[in-house]
Amino acid sequence: MIAVGIICGILSIPVLYTLLLMISPLFVNTKKEYSKNSRYFRWLLNSSTGIMRIILRIRLKITGKEKIPKGRFLLVSNHRSNFDPLLTWYVFRKQDIAFISKKENFKIPFFGRIIRRCCFMSIDRENARNAAATINHAADLLKNDEVSIGVYPEGTRSKQCVLLPFRPGVFKIAQKACVPIVVMTLKGTENIHKNRPFRKTVVHVDILKVIMPDQHLKEKTAAISDEVRKCMEKNLEQ
Repeated sequence: MIAVGIICGILSIPVLYTLLLMISPLFVNTKKEYSKNSRYFRWLLNSSTGIMRIILRIRLKITGKEKIPKGRFLLVSNHRSNFDPLLTWYVFRKQDIAFISKKENFKIPFFGRIIRRCCFMSIDRENARNAAATINHAADLLKNDEVSIGVYPEGTRSKQCVLLPFRPGVFKIAQKACVPIVVMTLKGTENIHKNRPFRKTVVHVDILKVIMPDQHLKEKTAAISDEVRKCMEKNLEQ
């Protein structure tokens, strides 16, 4: 009887966890932009992503992790796949990355609400005033030590896996908050959808450099953008 009870207890764990993933998001206000990072919803986000990584057989090869600065920062990366942000917030799970993302991602069942509660922000690319408000909100989150911010300077996913033109305005976030800029590249995420579920996918996460505030505060965002782009291009060509 004891053995049966133990087995039933073990089998009930996935069921209880699934219920948490389904029920907890219902308590998130979809009309509110949160300014406090929820430890509970952050745990749901990271744990579910870790499970996804195992199921899809994704192997992460990370270089440059020792370059990650202490404290908050702006993370910038290339963007090749819908899996990019998921794997990035998993790699940087100790740093609590909150992405600036398109509005459609907040409508994804369950996860759209979870990321909202983790201080992820939507951006209105068609309205300059609203976009500026999002940049200011992101800077405030950094100043208040709530989360680190993740952005894609390309503004959208590159289906051809070549760097698209950058939007220099995103670098204002780091300047307004006076935080470092962490430059990273992802390679291999574009293969996940082709390999799943039977073939393993190796994803390369390369943390290339850190631009400290004393290096970027006096620079124009266009100059910072050019520096970051050249750094990414050099790595992606290898």
